[in-house]
Amino acid sequence: MDFNHEPVLLGEVMEALNPGAGDIIVDGTVGGGGHSRAILERIMPAGRLIAFDQDEDALYMARRNLAEFNESIIFIKDNFANIKEVLEGLGLDEVDGILLDIGVSSYQLDEGERGFSFHSDAPLDMRMDKGGKTSAADLVNMLDAAALTRIIRDYGEELWARRIADFIVERRENGPIKTTGELVDIIKAAVPAGARRRGPHPARRTFQALRIAVNDELGVLEKALRDGIECLKPGGRIAVITFHSLEDRIVKKMFQNAAKSCICPPGLPQCVCGKKPLLKIITGKPIQAKEQELAENPRARSAKLRAAVKVLNKRDGE
Repeated sequence: MDFNHEPVLLGEVMEALNPGAGDIIVDGTVGGGGHSRAILERIMPAGRLIAFDQDEDALYMARRNLAEFNESIIFIKDNFANIKEVLEGLGLDEVDGILLDIGVSSYQLDEGERGFSFHSDAPLDMRMDKGGKTSAADLVNMLDAAALTRIIRDYGEELWARRIADFIVERRENGPIKTTGELVDIIKAAVPAGARRRGPHPARRTFQALRIAVNDELGVLEKALRDGIECLKPGGRIAVITFHSLEDRIVKKMFQNAAKSCICPPGLPQCVCGKKPLLKIITGKPIQAKEQELAENPRARSAKLRAAVKVLNKRDGE
């Protein structure tokens, strides 16, 4: 098992988080440890990194790759949606910074057996946590056409969602769909030839949609943002890297809502809600990879970074 991970937007993340000596930082998806290493080099020797990952393979490799920093890291096998509960269990009320790197990792895509990639024929799995209850095969073989259509349309933004769902339901009448290769063939048959010749691989959006549904990625992101902001110290920073528009919209909206002051209905002569801003947004527009990084790491092309700084405690704004 190897885990070669090229951290996306590394310099931009470090500028946004601005970690310093002695800080306590949370890396919500430690992966291969690329971002974590850079953070650790800045917060040593008194700082601490709380390194989350729900993928046991990723944690194994992170422990190996970051062995020299072992005394400064607490590894957590859990979903970063549980950040508040985990920090409370560690006796930590507040932290100085949080990094959330959302979505599937390069390692998970490259490991064909995990079932994330439409380029490899493998069991149709897609669970980031191997102990998760529901796999992509479960969804594909158990949901009706309407439910499959909603997932593929809403999470994959796929124009041919209904047709793909209908083809899946028709195909499984001959037996369960078990592999990524079978699913790719069904999608290719469902998407008209003209559409297949345009744009990305015809299975890309459907695979994305199933992965999001299997791992409840959007619900996880919302909870992690809400609880993570609450766990930041005043002056603490949160940086979030997303890889598609659904995630980015959630981050943008939640940051904007937390940065608002008055939320009174329009037309009132003066503010009566008393709401104070919880965050100050420090990225006016999402930060994207520069040409040099794109040339070295094409998977950075869809990455967007948003960041904000905590301006007060939640209880002070209520």
